Amino acid sequence: MGKIIVDLDVALAKKKMSLTELSDQVGISLSNLSILKTNKAKAIRFSTLSEICRVLACDVGDLLRYEEDEDDEKNL
Repeated sequence: MGKIIVDLDVALAKKKMSLTELSDQVGISLSNLSILKTNKAKAIRFSTLSEICRVLACDVGDLLRYEEDEDDEKNL
C-alpha cells in the first residue's frame, strides 16, 4: 500500500519561512506542525490544510503527494 508524503519543508523553503513563523500565522502548535513535516501525522483536518495553503500561498498538491511502495510496483 502506498503512502501520502507531506512536502511541508519544501513549501516552507520556497517561501523562506520557518516552521515557527508558520505556526504563529496558522495558529497551530509547533509540535503538531513538526509531526506533519516529518511525515508522522496520521491525519490532517481540511481546515488546517486550507489555512497552511493560505499562509504559504500554495495548492494542496504542493504539500501532499502519493508515493507507491516498492512492493506495490512489483505486484503490478
